[in-house]
Amino acid sequence: MKKKKERRFSVKMQKKLAVLFFCVLLAFGGLSARLIWLTRENGERYGKQVLAQQQYDSVVIPYRRGDIVDAKGTTLATSEKVYNLVIDARVMNTDLNGQKPYLEPTLKALEQCFDLDMNAIRNHVTTNVNSSWYVPLKRLHYEDISAFIVAQQENSKIKGVWFEEEYKRVYPYSTLAADVIGFTSTDNQGSYGLEEYYNDILNGINGREYGYLNEDLNLERTVKAAVDGYNIQSTIDINIQMTVEKYLKQFMDEHENLVRTGNGAENIGCVVQNVKTGEILAMASYPTYNLNDVRNPQALIGSMMVEQVTNAAGYYEIKKNGVVIDQTVLDTMDDDQLYLNLNHLWKNFCINNTYEPGSVAKPFTVAVALELGTIAPGSTFECTGALEIGGYKIKCHNGAEGTMTLERAIAKSCNVSLMKIAQTIGPEKFTEFQKNFNFGLKTNVDLAGEARTASLVYEAEQMGPTDLATNSFGQNFNVTMIQMITAYSSLINGGYYYEPHLVSKITDTNGATIKVIEPRVLKQTISESTSEYIRQYCRAVVEYGTGKTARPAGYMIGGKTGTAETIDQNTHKRSPDEYVVSFMGFAPVDDPQIAIYVVVDRANATRQDDAKYATRIVRGVLTEILPYLQIFMTEELSDAERKELEAMQLEITTQYAQKTEADKNLLDSQPPITTENGTAPLWMSFPIDPATGYRVDPATGYKYDPQEGFLIEGSEGVMGTEGPVNPNLH
Repeated sequence: MKKKKERRFSVKMQKKLAVLFFCVLLAFGGLSARLIWLTRENGERYGKQVLAQQQYDSVVIPYRRGDIVDAKGTTLATSEKVYNLVIDARVMNTDLNGQKPYLEPTLKALEQCFDLDMNAIRNHVTTNVNSSWYVPLKRLHYEDISAFIVAQQENSKIKGVWFEEEYKRVYPYSTLAADVIGFTSTDNQGSYGLEEYYNDILNGINGREYGYLNEDLNLERTVKAAVDGYNIQSTIDINIQMTVEKYLKQFMDEHENLVRTGNGAENIGCVVQNVKTGEILAMASYPTYNLNDVRNPQALIGSMMVEQVTNAAGYYEIKKNGVVIDQTVLDTMDDDQLYLNLNHLWKNFCINNTYEPGSVAKPFTVAVALELGTIAPGSTFECTGALEIGGYKIKCHNGAEGTMTLERAIAKSCNVSLMKIAQTIGPEKFTEFQKNFNFGLKTNVDLAGEARTASLVYEAEQMGPTDLATNSFGQNFNVTMIQMITAYSSLINGGYYYEPHLVSKITDTNGATIKVIEPRVLKQTISESTSEYIRQYCRAVVEYGTGKTARPAGYMIGGKTGTAETIDQNTHKRSPDEYVVSFMGFAPVDDPQIAIYVVVDRANATRQDDAKYATRIVRGVLTEILPYLQIFMTEELSDAERKELEAMQLEITTQYAQKTEADKNLLDSQPPITTENGTAPLWMSFPIDPATGYRVDPATGYKYDPQEGFLIEGSEGVMGTEGPVNPNLH
């Protein structure tokens, strides 16, 4: 076997390596010499360039989130520019020939212009000399910073302070329509209501300002402008919304601590809808909260405390624990408990909470039977006071009523008649029509947080005889308020189911229309002839039935009362003394324009099963909003009704006369209304007082001629003024 030849590091190879090493060393020496020369000759220039790039590299220009306005253009949510005070200690500590000429003048100006802890400011600036970002004050208004800006312009030695711009969300009417509007976090993310649902529409795109030094070492700026968000015009009418909230609050105040400690009811809600478009004109519930201070725990006082528990299936659920929140309870809550209860408060009762509708569902059962032909308009039923079904004896609240026509069965709310009607329909068709009315399905109203109710209604194969019987009069299945009023509107408008919506138009910052949201008919639930019969039967409810107390003076309306037992969350059994009562109404009775639905959940009263809690609220609201909507009286006024209207008008005038100066200034600043023919004076939107025929400004109580706008009665100095009144003068 041959031996491998041994390789040696020859002299020739060593010489080559030495030459290579010398060349590399020579190159490094040359580079070092070049760097030393550059530093000596151009060091200051490059230093300036680097520092300039560090300071002016990029500044964010915030976009402005779009406004939310009501149907007539009144601002409900807006964004106003605010400023954060930024201190650049590096600039303030600039050394010029061993001196710091900017430090003391700037600190002195800060002390004179702002309410600051100057010891803390001085300590930060002197100990963090390389810091360029310190924010001691946030969200200042321009008037808060204007004095410092003037001082800065007058004294060139005030340096190292600048103001970062951002926008703050503001709600001019605080609590008004809180459930509808929702609110935003500091990063412009909407929570609840329109703010969340239309978040991407309302938000814009941030701009940027870039800074750099040109070849002559002059600072150049390139600005990419921010793109502001779009505005949305809601269908909410602020005057109707104010009226609704006034009567809900009145009920809550009257019943507060009446029988038990706490609010006037666990929940109370009202929705007003245009039955011919699906537009929501007003939506409100109590308790409510201040949109400008959503985390204020005082809004929880009087409510029932909720807690998070694990149910039998191992899932978390929210339950009321029977504790009424007062200041003592608030003081013991930790952050998690507080947030849980605030989150419960922020939810919209009208679209999020579910309950059994009670007898408000009876017109639906009758409509289904008429549509299928299982009964005729002339059908009669014998009410014996109770009916035994599936081993249960189910009673009629009025006892034995004898022979009942369809109209009388609805007017007197006869359970026995409705159970017999449901038997003619059968489970398959009954559940089919429930889905046709969207019970168990979302309405897709344009608000964040609508509840899913698919598991809260029966499928045909699950529905036994007793289930069918109880469903016929509105028990044993759950709905939301938005489901009920939208379905009911289709019952009385000819059968047309409109998708409910709260936004009618989207515009840009210049007012140009981006999108118009037209009413959408999704389906026809019943025929026009059946709808006509339902209107007739619901008229009887108000004429001589259970809803007489809902009729406003001078008008005939239709509607249906509802009473349902509640289910105890712990025992899952029906409570013997806790009820949800409601009234669904529409006006005018012969040509419905609006529907109104009021639900009172467990009133703070000795007896909760009294539909008059709801009917009286409906009566008060309709008395004010029907004239405003230019729906004219159809009935003769009795002397008692005239006196009632006069007293109500006096009360309204007195109430608004006591408003604060700030409230008056706020309303005075509102723009003219927009009509199809252009703009019009604001007074044209004021409701007409049925007693006097004058238009009355809800904000001040001032009275105007309904046609010409002459001021008839108002503030001192203009009373009796002749000639047209300035539209901005209230």
